[in-house]
Amino acid sequence: MELVSQHVKGIMEECKLRARDHGLTFDDETLEYIVTNRDMIELSPKVMIPTLYDYWVHDVRVLSGKGMYEAYPSNPYETVINTRPAISYYNDNNPDWLNVMIFYHVLGHIDFFQNNMFYKNTWDTDLTGQALADKRLIAHLRSEKGRWVDYAIEFSRGIDNLVGYQKELNHTIMNGSRYQLSKIDFYFDIFLQRIKHVSQHDYLKEITRFNAGRDGSEDFFDEIVSQYPEFDELYKKETSITLKPERDIIEYIIQHSPFLRQDENKWITSVIQIVKNTSSYFQPQIRTKIMNEGWASYWHEYLFMRDDRICGHEIDFAKVNAAVTAMPKVGLNPYALGLRLFQHIKDMEDRGCYSFDYLFLKDEVGKKKYNRDKDSGDAFILQVRENLNDFTFINTYIDQEFVDQHTLFVAGKRFNKPRMSWEFYIKSKKADDYKQMIIDTLYHPPEVFVDPAGCKEGVLYLNHKFENKPLKTDFIENTMVGIEYLWGGPVHLETSEPVVSKQAATQYAGFWDPASQQPQKKQPEEIKWKRMLYVMENRKLHKREL
Repeated sequence: MELVSQHVKGIMEECKLRARDHGLTFDDETLEYIVTNRDMIELSPKVMIPTLYDYWVHDVRVLSGKGMYEAYPSNPYETVINTRPAISYYNDNNPDWLNVMIFYHVLGHIDFFQNNMFYKNTWDTDLTGQALADKRLIAHLRSEKGRWVDYAIEFSRGIDNLVGYQKELNHTIMNGSRYQLSKIDFYFDIFLQRIKHVSQHDYLKEITRFNAGRDGSEDFFDEIVSQYPEFDELYKKETSITLKPERDIIEYIIQHSPFLRQDENKWITSVIQIVKNTSSYFQPQIRTKIMNEGWASYWHEYLFMRDDRICGHEIDFAKVNAAVTAMPKVGLNPYALGLRLFQHIKDMEDRGCYSFDYLFLKDEVGKKKYNRDKDSGDAFILQVRENLNDFTFINTYIDQEFVDQHTLFVAGKRFNKPRMSWEFYIKSKKADDYKQMIIDTLYHPPEVFVDPAGCKEGVLYLNHKFENKPLKTDFIENTMVGIEYLWGGPVHLETSEPVVSKQAATQYAGFWDPASQQPQKKQPEEIKWKRMLYVMENRKLHKREL
């Protein structure tokens, strides 16, 4: 692995200038490395972070990757990681024209990393430097504690998907404040309704007064202060309240585990914290896969098609781009879906379609011809990439026009008995069904939290917030064994499981194996749920109904 040549670095710097001219923003400093496919295999299990701590699972994945590469040789174009400065890796046999395309793609990723609000917790962190310090600490502990270090890593990684990412992010965005309210929001949402309890008539009267004098908002507040002298003081008090982020399971164990408080076990706290911090760092990438890849694909296509360095390589570009951004009829390609959805959003905003006039149109021909020539799509998609994640992106902008334009559908799978084979069929062409299918593929770990009311007599009581999707029971025992080790006492887990009848059991199987679902001729039986308690004590698991 080595830095790219000065010639290739010059190509990258030129790409940066052109990307900035079209509104992308990113730091000046970046690092580009040339790697072989073998290097990629070595780095992939460590999420491309060379300095990440060593762990036996990484070695297993490297061996597995080498075996796959021998059978199916591949040639990845690039990989970029969210560090300061941003680091990207490139295959050692890319021609210059391909590097131009790839550099635009990478700059799209870097722009996304450094502007999307869901990455805010990572903006001030040097991941490679921190990972190197963590790696050295774990190596030192291994020399003293031996295999117990790997036990601590493994048990911590068993629950590293339960980190309180959303709550920590909210705390960071709010700068520790409970609210970031404007005076207007405070006045209408809190002051009038919760503090003064004004009548509906008076509330609507104030809204009318505000709308009538919007240009003179200071005059509006002058009248408020004259009527309510305490308003300013109450507003300052409301916005100055600071909150600490709520503790997730790992943080709770670190702070309250009787086992970790013992002097001979305090070293485990450092290992747990390393696993937690690493998981938290990569949470936004897991939650923005479609947006991130779509944004990078949008810009590599948009900028490369306007780059004079494409001359003579149009067909080569078309082949590579089609392989990356082809939209499959069955399955999901995040590059293709994200790219086309950004293009759709830009087109809709340019035509002024995100308006009440358009939404209330019932005429399909009128919708197709609707055009208000706003030409604000470029600025609009920059705002979209700044404020959304995959769920809000998909849920907000996939509509029937998008589904019809790209002839998308939800595919079903059934067994054809006469032919003794599986066959796919079109299940639905509705936008809501297609949107739900995509949402069901998104990363959504269970919400499991510590219930202080049940934490008595040395018990760690965990409560699963049920969202109509059960925990995978195959994983409960091993995970709870690890938690019991870190806690040093009994662990209780409250969750929900289906009341299994014959028909309900068939439906239940579909939660984790959609291919097993068969078309229902009869109305499916509604699944009923019951609360269950799993008890892990002395490495023995017991279960009872609550």
